[in-house]
Amino acid sequence: MKLQGNGQNPLGTLPVEKLLLKFAVPSIIAMLTSALYNIVDQFFIGNAIGELGNAATNVAFPLNISCTAIALLFGIGGASAFNLAKGERDEESAVNYMGNALTGLFIGGIILALFAEISLGRMLTMFGTPDSVMDYAAAYIRITAVGFPMLILTIGGGHLIRADGSPNMSMVCNLTGAIINTVLDALFVFGFHWGIQGAALATVIGQYISAGIAVNYLRNCKTVSLKMKNLLPKKRYIGRVVSLGGAPCSNQLAMMVVQIVMNKSLTYYGGMSHYGDATPLAVAGIISKVNMVFFSFIIGISQGLQPIMGFNYGAKQYPRVKKAYMTAIKAGAVLSVIAFGLFQIFPRNIISIFGKGSAEYVEFAVSYFRVYLFFTFLNFIQPLTSNCFTAIGKPKRGMFLSLTRQIIFLLPLIVALPLFMGIDGILFAGPIADGLAALVAFLMIYKELSQENYKG
Repeated sequence: MKLQGNGQNPLGTLPVEKLLLKFAVPSIIAMLTSALYNIVDQFFIGNAIGELGNAATNVAFPLNISCTAIALLFGIGGASAFNLAKGERDEESAVNYMGNALTGLFIGGIILALFAEISLGRMLTMFGTPDSVMDYAAAYIRITAVGFPMLILTIGGGHLIRADGSPNMSMVCNLTGAIINTVLDALFVFGFHWGIQGAALATVIGQYISAGIAVNYLRNCKTVSLKMKNLLPKKRYIGRVVSLGGAPCSNQLAMMVVQIVMNKSLTYYGGMSHYGDATPLAVAGIISKVNMVFFSFIIGISQGLQPIMGFNYGAKQYPRVKKAYMTAIKAGAVLSVIAFGLFQIFPRNIISIFGKGSAEYVEFAVSYFRVYLFFTFLNFIQPLTSNCFTAIGKPKRGMFLSLTRQIIFLLPLIVALPLFMGIDGILFAGPIADGLAALVAFLMIYKELSQENYKG
C-alpha cells in the first residue's frame, strides 16, 4: 500500500470500515477460490464415481490441511511480523521477515510432498481408509502430492502479498488457479474419462500456475525490495515468523488430528450402524468442504483484519485496533447467521449437488448438517479472536484459542460420546465444542479490550 502524500501509511489513517472492506473482500474471494479447489473436485468425482470417490477425497483431506498449516505458519507469521515491523518503521526487519517467510514456505512444501509420496500406504491406514476406498485414495494423493509445494506457496504467498498492500493480487493468484482447475476438471473427468486421476491432475496444474503468479509478484513487491540475502534463513527472523504463525498453524494441525480421528471413528461406528463404514465418511467429506465455503468468509475477514490490526497496534493506535475488531465481529455475526439458516433449512438440496446416494446417505447428511453444525451462528468468534491476538503480537493467546475448539473440546468429545451414543455421539460433539470455544474466546477478548489503552 502506497504512502499518502504526507508520508503516513493509510493503514493508520483511513477509516477502519473502508480498510476492512478493501482488504477483506479480496481475501474472502481468495479463500472461496481455495475452497473451490476442493468443492470442484468433490463435484466432478461425486458425479463421475459416486460415494467411494467422495470418501477418497475425504481421506486425502488431512494432507490438504497439512499444506494449509505450513502455509499459515510462514504466511500469516511472516505477514504479521512484516506489518508490525512496518508500523514500528523498522524497514530492515520487515524485508527480512518477508524473505525468510518465503523460504520457509518453499522448503516446507518440498518436505511434505516427499513425506507423502514415501509414506502413502502407512498414512492411508492411519487415516482410517476402508478397503473399498483405498485404491481411489492412493491414486488421488499420489498425483496431488506433486502440487503440495505450489499449493503452500500460493496460500502463504497470498498472505505476504496482502501484507505488502496488494489484496487484489492475492485474489488473482487463487482465482486464476481455481478457474483453470474447474475447466480442466470438466475436460479430464467428463471429457477424457480419466476419473479421480484426472481431477487430481487438474488440481495440480491450477496450483502450479497460481504459485507462479504469486512468486512473480513477490520478486517485485510494492513496499520492499527482496534480495537474495533476505531469503537466507536467520534465527532472529524465522523465529519471530514461526512464533506469530504458530496459532493459525496449530489450528490447522489440530483440525488434521481431529479429521484423522473423525475419519476412523466414522468408519468404525458407521460399520456398527445401518449406515455402513463408507457412507458416513463420504458425507463428512462433502459437508466439511461445504462448511469451508462458510469459513472462507470468516477467515477472509480475519485475514483482511490482520494488517490493519498489526500496523495500528505497532503504531500504538489502540482505539483503531478495537474498532477494527468490532467491525469484523459484526460482519462475521451476520454471515454466520445466514450460514446457519442454509444448513438447517436446505441440507438435502446442498448434498444433492454432489451426486446421488442411498437413503441412508441422505439421512446421515441431513443429521450431520442439522446437528453437527448447529452452532454455526457462533463459529465466527473463535477464529476472528484467535487471529486478533496473533496480529497484535500475542501469539501464545492466539495459539491457545486456536486449540480450544479442535483439541481441548472436540477431540475428547469425539472419542468419549460415541462410547455411549454410537455414531450419534460424533454428531453431538460438534455443537458442544463450538459453544465452549466461542465462550472462551468471548471471555479472553473482553478482558483484552477492556484495558484502558483501548479506550478513546
